[in-house]
Amino acid sequence: MKIEFIEPFLRAAFEVLEQVLEERPERGQLSMRNATFTSQQVTIVHGVVGMVEGSVLYGMSLVTAEKIASIMIGRPLMSFDDLANSAISELGDMVTGNAATYLSNAGYQCNITPPSVMRGANLRISTIAPALVVPVNTVAGRLEINIALQERKSPAG
Repeated sequence: MKIEFIEPFLRAAFEVLEQVLEERPERGQLSMRNATFTSQQVTIVHGVVGMVEGSVLYGMSLVTAEKIASIMIGRPLMSFDDLANSAISELGDMVTGNAATYLSNAGYQCNITPPSVMRGANLRISTIAPALVVPVNTVAGRLEINIALQERKSPAG
């Protein structure tokens, strides 16, 4: 995986999280994962299509998701309801949309698919490439960003 595909997602994630949470997050130790799965309770899944293709997953605990959603909505939430789900989905849209813009500005035209918010730990999600795993520590808790992207192969012919 090219660093040119990773940097836009990290940049976008840190910018959006800092804006939403009003505190700069901290990056943890990077790792690679051949099989993409989430050990988190809430995972936002975004597809990327175009010159760059693959998936990006944003995983977090239910508590972290509720805290972030509460901050985004501007009031405490008692449970992870439809409103919380919508807020968390929007967080994924903000990060992935900004990253797609950065990729396009770097010459890699791409689009994103609508997000899916999945609940449940140890979900296996098929990806076309191994994932770079980036832990991000925030005031609301820990997020795990899984970036599984590759440059689109030109069709034969």
